[in-house]
Amino acid sequence: MVTKVVIVHGGELAKDVAEQIVTKKPASMGDSQVSLRCASERPKTLLDLNSDTIVCFILQTIENGAPTEEGGSCVRFFKRKTHPETLLKEGTFSFAVLGVGDSNLLLDRQTTSAKDCNQVAMEFDARLAALSGQRFYELGMADERTGLQEVEPWIDGLWNAIQSNN
Repeated sequence: MVTKVVIVHGGELAKDVAEQIVTKKPASMGDSQVSLRCASERPKTLLDLNSDTIVCFILQTIENGAPTEEGGSCVRFFKRKTHPETLLKEGTFSFAVLGVGDSNLLLDRQTTSAKDCNQVAMEFDARLAALSGQRFYELGMADERTGLQEVEPWIDGLWNAIQSNN
């Protein structure tokens, strides 16, 4: 049973989306605790969260496929090669990742999609899985050029998945 949802945001746009997730929390979730946290805020402490917690990472990709300054410290922490493959073994948090990017920053805008401007989220999602992380909800990718139209359905799906898990 999920009793806690921690939304970790990396970037200004990511923070806006994270706040949107909080406001869409269903009333039926009652006492479930939902909190916002900046990705630069001591990422190691996320390892202290247990299996009744879902950590939802909202990561923004900026120019050259790089994370924002805030998101970078969290991404770098989990990408460390010194971490064992069992870092996120059973008993730790489950995760969901939503990437937000802007394909306007890419050179070839005619043939790009949300996937092309969300390298940080794709790599981060794969890395958490490689560290034995339990994916709670599918990777989401949104493009600011298209008005982030992918965000709403992803948020609704996330809350539906959380409710059906309780």
